Amino acid sequence: MDLSYLDAASPEFPRQLSEIADPPDRLWVRGQVSSLSSTAVAIVGSRRASAASLDIARRLACDLAAIGLTIVSGLARGCDAAAHQGALDAGGRTVAVLGSGADVIYPPEHGGLAAAVADAGAVISELPPGSPPLPQHFRQRNRIISGLSRGVVVIEANEKSGSLITAGCALAQGREVMVVPGVVFAGRNRGGHQLIRDGAVLVEHAEDVLAALVGATGPSRPAAGDPAADGDAAGPGPDPILDVLDPVEPVDFDELARHVPLPAHLGLARLAELELRGHVARTPGGRFVRCVGKVIT
Repeated sequence: MDLSYLDAASPEFPRQLSEIADPPDRLWVRGQVSSLSSTAVAIVGSRRASAASLDIARRLACDLAAIGLTIVSGLARGCDAAAHQGALDAGGRTVAVLGSGADVIYPPEHGGLAAAVADAGAVISELPPGSPPLPQHFRQRNRIISGLSRGVVVIEANEKSGSLITAGCALAQGREVMVVPGVVFAGRNRGGHQLIRDGAVLVEHAEDVLAALVGATGPSRPAAGDPAADGDAAGPGPDPILDVLDPVEPVDFDELARHVPLPAHLGLARLAELELRGHVARTPGGRFVRCVGKVIT
């Protein structure tokens, strides 16, 4: 198992993680180091989640990964594993942050999943290789899960869930906290519902997550009668994303972001809008091409 080593001075050390109050001094990485600096959302939740919550975690991760977001989670049983699998199902990137050494997979039955995650993204830890999975290690790693991400989505968290620790880290780091609501009678999501009462954003679909990340600064829809809203066979007017995209050769979001003068969250929002209007098409693997000819308005 080949591991890369990054310290805080490494040029490849993820900038968003280095800016939190208590960043790790180093990271051991199995997989693609570049995936740590991509635009990411964390999805976390109960280890003993209901079948419905597992399906939500997988579907949400799949939809978000399909538009180019990296899915970050902790490789734990339940919602974490479902989120990683959803990203893999979409052919997207995913990052697993471990509470053990990057060469010590826990739970052990997730060895195959960890290998797939490393192939599609990365398995990482701040702990030296060989470190065992101890309770205090999992509490520490939660700040890395949120620190790598622009926001954290919590799925089915009770009042003592470790996911609430990750949400607390996200709040302290200035990340967006989002919650998928659950059935009230079973009490399985009381912790998540309390987060909503405290101001977390209620989300149900990938579009809700994207809207929460974009916030009030996101692009507005053109008004009726606006030439950009009407569209025609010639396509829309000048657009920095469309200027970069090719009608034949697919481009992934990270490559696109290097050439588009927009913050990542605004670029994602604009890309999603262009796709909805038929100017952009998504190809397998989360890449994008520019559409030519008649467009959907």
